Amino acid sequence: MRVIGLAGWSGAGKTTLITKLIPILRQRGFSVSTLKHAHHAFDIDRPGKDSYLHREAGAQEVMVASENRWALMHELRGAPPPSLASLLAHLSNVDLVLVEGFKHDLHIKIEVHRAANAKPFLFPEDNSIKALASDADSKAPPLLLRAALDDTENIADLVLKLALPLDETLEKLGKPA
Repeated sequence: MRVIGLAGWSGAGKTTLITKLIPILRQRGFSVSTLKHAHHAFDIDRPGKDSYLHREAGAQEVMVASENRWALMHELRGAPPPSLASLLAHLSNVDLVLVEGFKHDLHIKIEVHRAANAKPFLFPEDNSIKALASDADSKAPPLLLRAALDDTENIADLVLKLALPLDETLEKLGKPA
């Protein structure tokens, strides 16, 4: 399993890019999973559903399964948020994991930058950013690989070139493999 992050400010187009990359990578023969960081409270359950009632009653974890999918919800119940390393450990083995967000973690990343956001580039302050996907000109160092934000085939090439094996990613995150 190899891991790479796509990081950038809100509104840069990370989710849009990932939804375009997944079919390209699958067409190239790779199995792909994603791990998304949410900055806000979110809920995949709905009030009144049995699983919601189980969580409300105090269950630490609730798993829901059908013939089409399964989902595991884990309540933190006041515990600190999980690290990227611990979340990666919960994923089933696939060829490639695309991590959206977690821009302050030290895994290898491609910065997604949109000029219209008028936000600064992240790469000058983050040595774990190895490529830039942007629609803006930048004074990026020569060693930083680049692709146009709308060139998803080239970005897919960068993903495959830069993604590191899980054990190397965990080492970068400061966790033993």
